[in-house]
Amino acid sequence: MDQPKTCLSCGELIVGRIDKKFCDDQCRSNFNNKANSDTTAEMRNINNALRKNRRILISLSPDGKAKVSKQKLLDNGFNFKYHTHTHTTQKGNVYKLCYDYGLTPLEQDFFMIIKWGVFNQNT
Repeated sequence: MDQPKTCLSCGELIVGRIDKKFCDDQCRSNFNNKANSDTTAEMRNINNALRKNRRILISLSPDGKAKVSKQKLLDNGFNFKYHTHTHTTQKGNVYKLCYDYGLTPLEQDFFMIIKWGVFNQNT
């Protein structure tokens, strides 16, 4: 005779189908949430940083294009560590993008911010 199965979350005896792993939906949900909590928290923090960076770029370039100082970006809380992707233009300019807003370094600690797709058709 098989040994009785217990819930992977709470340890209670499982009644019902032979392939059940949890006693109810709440235990299944709790088990999976706990198993994914570290990854989920890290991803949530990165996504929050990316969204914050995008909001900053939008606020500093209301017309979709602006030249701003590195200090102004930092003062607004921009985190240069986080961007969604990069794009190198035919001219060799490298843009770091936060979704649809990109910035590229200029001379003397300035950056050009552009809304991607609006000002970069010929890149």
